[in-house]
Amino acid sequence: MPLTDTEIRKARGAAKAYSLTDGSGLYLSVTPSGGKLWRWGYRHGGKEKLISYGRYPDVSLVIGPQAP
Repeated sequence: MPLTDTEIRKARGAAKAYSLTDGSGLYLSVTPSGGKLWRWGYRHGGKEKLISYGRYPDVSLVIGPQAP
């Protein structure tokens, strides 16, 4: 089930870092201090790769088509 903006805003830091999954390898990593970072895990050539896209809310959750 895709993430909602409300779920992301309610996410708080915990004793350990945790992830909120959005699907197809995209997830929001929540640090113990409460920082939120978008990441995407995938496989290429049989090896696991990880891309970071930026911090939430600098990189927001967009639902539906983007406005120009």
